[in-house]
Amino acid sequence: MLNRERIINIIGLLVIIEGFFILLCLLPAFIYGDGDFMAFLATAAITLSSGSAMWFFTRNADKSITKREGFIIVSLVWVVFSLFGSLPFWLSGAIPSYTDAFFETISGFTTTGATVLADIEALGHGLLFWRSLTQWMGGMGIIVLSLAILPVLGVGGMQLFVAEVPGPTKEKLHPRVKETARRLWGIYIIFTLLETVLLLLGGMNLFDAVNHSFTTMATGGYSTKNASIAYFNSPFIEYVITVFMFVAGTNFIMSYFAMHLRFDKIWKNEEFRFYLGLVLLFTLVVGAGLFLAGGHPPEESFRLAFFQVVSIITTTGYATADYLAWIPLLLVIILALMFLGGSAGSTGGGVKIIRVLLILKNSYLEIKRLIYPNAVIPVKLNNRPISQSIVANVLAFGFIYVLILAVSVVVLSTLGYGMDTAIGAAAACLGNVGPGIGMVGPAENYAHFPDFGKWFLSFIMLLGRLELFTILILFLPSFWRK
Repeated sequence: MLNRERIINIIGLLVIIEGFFILLCLLPAFIYGDGDFMAFLATAAITLSSGSAMWFFTRNADKSITKREGFIIVSLVWVVFSLFGSLPFWLSGAIPSYTDAFFETISGFTTTGATVLADIEALGHGLLFWRSLTQWMGGMGIIVLSLAILPVLGVGGMQLFVAEVPGPTKEKLHPRVKETARRLWGIYIIFTLLETVLLLLGGMNLFDAVNHSFTTMATGGYSTKNASIAYFNSPFIEYVITVFMFVAGTNFIMSYFAMHLRFDKIWKNEEFRFYLGLVLLFTLVVGAGLFLAGGHPPEESFRLAFFQVVSIITTTGYATADYLAWIPLLLVIILALMFLGGSAGSTGGGVKIIRVLLILKNSYLEIKRLIYPNAVIPVKLNNRPISQSIVANVLAFGFIYVLILAVSVVVLSTLGYGMDTAIGAAAACLGNVGPGIGMVGPAENYAHFPDFGKWFLSFIMLLGRLELFTILILFLPSFWRK
């Protein structure tokens, strides 16, 4: 039987955590006095009281969590967080439509970075900080955060960890899930602080440096400026952010190895080498295109290409240029990069590099098996055979991803949008990229979508962030049977 009380109990605890994060926004709201202080105070009160009530009335629930309950909790908490998290935008009047406020918030928590705001700089500092904070929380994952700081979730924590952490494999830094979560968050915080210091050295003020560090490490892409990173017009800042986007799109296990100077283990990792190779290849191709066809100087061509390739492949979505103005070949490359995503175990979205690598390996071996039909040729990763169940999972994921993308394009087309905008919005939201092509390019936003379109795209963002299966399994009748 489904342990409903335990589900409500855990979600209540998580909502309390969200309430404390909302309280942090009172500081910038108070310091800058932009008029959003009372909205945050009211939101914190509503969130903390609601979470406390959910926890208090179910505090005696059975502590066990099955895998089924783990899927339900992980799926629900992102929606519940967005419902409460949208209140500051709505109550302050900064985003009068609750639909728009919810879209902006779930886009933050899922680290998509799609926005309905035409004038971001008109927001109060508290709201700007909350936008960035939603992405930072969502980047490493709400459940992983809870496992790091709430020992009460240690029981059954693996079910939550497996349901949320991106990628076909679930690598752990420690046999105990709680310790793995703490170490992941420790690495995440260290990189966030380091980037903040470097951005300060590059000339950013403290507020902008903190916000952009939050959204870089989360591969979210929310900026405090309308022109995104192009506003700062600083090669140093662009290189710093590019490097940290690349790091955030790398499996955090690799970052752990780097901190312990185990660089040999990093280089032996096939996914990392493939990821690095793709970034270098497409940077050189796009850079050459900008130099030859765009008339940019060599260094600027490389910098623009390096920044935009890493921004898109890691699904961060920052912009230093409007790539829709580039030649068609480069635009096709940018669109293709939206489907790749970061590494497994990173904060990036998309299909994930490891899945692309395994699909390519399996496709090559299928051709080879035609030549040697009786041979047993397993797919290998890092010189180790990959189980057929993982290969089947990856192939199924690829098929379902394309199917959902196609359905999304059809749905958006029925709303009156052209094929470029429909494909751009569907790919950008499913891949958690943010900016797409057409009417959702880097210089545009999602405000023009009708309410149905925004709720639909919100669902697509959640599907992409939780890697399809965690959400889709809830629609199976067998999931709900005893």
